[in-house]
Amino acid sequence: MKQSIRRAAVLGSGVMGSGIAAHLANVGIPTLMLDIAPKQLTKDEEQKGLTLDDRVVRNRIAAQSKQALLKQKPSPLTTRQSLDLIEIGNMDDDMERLAEVDWIIEVVVENLDVKKKVFANVDKYRKQGTIVTSNTSGISIEAMASDCSVDFRKRFLGTHFFNPPRYLKLLEVIPTKDTDPEVLAFMKAFGENVLGKGVVEAKDTPNFIANRIGTYGLLVTVREMLRGGYSVGEVDSVTGPMIGRPKSATFRTLDVVGLDTFIHVAKNVYDQVEGEEKEIFDIPNFVMEMKEKGWLGAKSGQGFFFKKKDKSGSTIYELNPETLEYENRKKLKTAATEMAKQEKGSRRKLKTLISNKGDRAGDLVWSILKPVFIYSAELTGEIADDIVAVDEAMRWGFGWEIGPFETWDAIGLRKSVERMQAEGERIPEWVLQLLADGNETFYKTDNGNVYYYDEGTYKQQKFNKKEINLKRFKDVNGIIKKNVGASFIDLGDGVAGLEFHSQSNAIGLDIIQMVNYALEEVSKNYEGLVIGNQGKNFCVGANLGMMLMEAQDDNFFELDMVIRQFQNMAMAIKYADKPVVTAPFNMTLGGGAEVSLPAASIQASAETYMGLVEFGVGLIPGGGGTKELYLKQLRNMPKGIHFDLTKVANDVFEKVAMAKVSTSAAEARDNGYLDQRDKISVNPDHLLYDAKENVLALAKSGYRAPIREKIPVVGDPGYAAMLLGVKSLQLSGYASEHDVKIAEKLAYVLSGGRIKEGTKIDEQVMLDLEREAFLSLIGEPKTQQRMQHMLVKGKPLRN
Repeated sequence: MKQSIRRAAVLGSGVMGSGIAAHLANVGIPTLMLDIAPKQLTKDEEQKGLTLDDRVVRNRIAAQSKQALLKQKPSPLTTRQSLDLIEIGNMDDDMERLAEVDWIIEVVVENLDVKKKVFANVDKYRKQGTIVTSNTSGISIEAMASDCSVDFRKRFLGTHFFNPPRYLKLLEVIPTKDTDPEVLAFMKAFGENVLGKGVVEAKDTPNFIANRIGTYGLLVTVREMLRGGYSVGEVDSVTGPMIGRPKSATFRTLDVVGLDTFIHVAKNVYDQVEGEEKEIFDIPNFVMEMKEKGWLGAKSGQGFFFKKKDKSGSTIYELNPETLEYENRKKLKTAATEMAKQEKGSRRKLKTLISNKGDRAGDLVWSILKPVFIYSAELTGEIADDIVAVDEAMRWGFGWEIGPFETWDAIGLRKSVERMQAEGERIPEWVLQLLADGNETFYKTDNGNVYYYDEGTYKQQKFNKKEINLKRFKDVNGIIKKNVGASFIDLGDGVAGLEFHSQSNAIGLDIIQMVNYALEEVSKNYEGLVIGNQGKNFCVGANLGMMLMEAQDDNFFELDMVIRQFQNMAMAIKYADKPVVTAPFNMTLGGGAEVSLPAASIQASAETYMGLVEFGVGLIPGGGGTKELYLKQLRNMPKGIHFDLTKVANDVFEKVAMAKVSTSAAEARDNGYLDQRDKISVNPDHLLYDAKENVLALAKSGYRAPIREKIPVVGDPGYAAMLLGVKSLQLSGYASEHDVKIAEKLAYVLSGGRIKEGTKIDEQVMLDLEREAFLSLIGEPKTQQRMQHMLVKGKPLRN
């Protein structure tokens, strides 16, 4: 029977259950979310005369959880419309509805007996062939289904999402001995291709892969902090980005996760292991005291850190584990940390830190990493089939830039093992054998293929064909042309690629030149072009620092030339005779949006934060962004039906003046940055592949460059209408005099100048208006102050 998942059910509507339901809805899967029926009425329900038999009461818990999704930060929903795909009910009245779904996910309390009762009930109502999974973070998958039917057990496995499900990439899939291999293969492919996850197959062991190693690493760090006399703040200052870990580092991570959750996960391992491992998973006394005091972290307002607000602002204090009192936050600054800061990339930073023996920071990092390396090596084969699964789990679940075996390679495997042995550590035999055989690393790369060490030999790592890794791709296929800001490459199948790689992928003349070169080459030799990259963000805009410097030097002729070239590039993208598809992801701001908007199609990653944000630095878009957003909105209007042009202009005016940025690609569609021509990729690893397929589909359908457009504008009446709202904001104290000046320029551009309402103007007229307004504003001292403040402080200035 060919498996498919059209509808799903989630049993349990707590933070995790509702988060999973939200993620399913985000990708378009209608989901039934059930929870228990309440045993008591609320005061509000009593006042309304309701009883425990009323449906609204019986569904209350699931209903409240559904509504809570709208208030959570960051939002579990990519758009409010996702909420419409979540239907609620309760586990007393609605279990028969499980026969309507293709996948049932259990997310109830972490108690084996409770779970077994739930699954016995599920087995009564599910239809044959329905997949059932548990989202447990550590209870035995095998034990949960032991009393269920044969068909149930064949289609049962663990699917461990990480919280929050929308944002954390890892999905651990845990089969049992009875799980049908076809079901396992289907769920792994479904998790990657439909849910957009990084899927790792784990063994049915305590806490599986990521939580087992991650919790061990956190507890080792606490132990080393106490043993070495470091402070909470000192530890966090070197266990974050400096070693390739998230900014939340160690203790801030524990505050975010919640001390109660962390203790529960650690205890789950403690109860099931022996010896030295058990000792590590024994929670330190001061942490248990914190739990007793209710200092659980972010959810309770204090934990390892405590933010205190006063008239001068906020101050963050750190907990002293000996006195349990809060003190001024400290940072660890040593010769090793200063040297590491000068290095590029976490691998080089790590190697620099660890090579400094006797340095407080270097010794701390070594004492934290060493046991994690050994522990990971000891558990490989027990918790996962290979080292790849371990590394991927830690990268995708805990946000490590490189996993434990990749990190071990980065610092030098042979030298580090020799150091460990000199310090009396026992190294797993298979690691010693790897070195004895003359090998130096766990991973090797050859001709674009990645190989990993496994059972005495190197095996080729398999990747989904939809995963285009630009670095590996370029290593094999080379680069056609390159400058400081961008590279032109051949993506195969007749599709070319243009990769940004400037600082923060900010657009300058080098990128403009390379785009123009790419468009010429594509016109002659290719089916189309993908503009994309695999940096931290797609593009944070134009080079703000360069523009400010030119403005302060009164080089307005130079600025005028740069803006003209940017506008010409955008128009060349729009009217190219071969399809150009942009592949934005994460921050796609200002110039990043202006590159994307004129493309034949945008293939956006689901997590794309797109917006024209120039207003925040005292400017308006100068590269055609205002014009293209306005045209996109006009294209979304129904054909042949009269609509209010002023309303469209006002809507665009508000988005640009408020510097509104989408919180997802779905919201970018709601905001008018994406239209019916544009598509969304759920899995970020598949973005370039999807963009390439988009180009080929456009080419195959006989793509033709669009006909140059005449733009209907609102003229004088629309200009007045737009300014009316701004003036009222100024009178209410919400807009400064300079805000009004910027808004006047924006309104003038959108209205097409002082002309008659309904006049149709050429695109070049609006581009000229944009450029003139941009140049006028960048010469203003207050705009330059805003630009300077953004460059130095990283946030807008109100002046």
